Amino acid sequence: MCEFNVILNGKSIVKDIVYAKADPTGVTVKDALGQSKQFKNCKIVEVDVNSTRLVLSNI
Repeated sequence: MCEFNVILNGKSIVKDIVYAKADPTGVTVKDALGQSKQFKNCKIVEVDVNSTRLVLSNI
């Protein structure tokens, strides 16, 4: 299974993410245990499977 590290402003802010969904208000991510975290006013700018990175930026 591919688990991502979420990067925002050059910092790793959450790890082991298996799900991400973008909507007009931001991005919601979930870890392997199903716990979710929402990042308001953010968008997904890069998904790198080889490096297991999911990069967000502020809108």
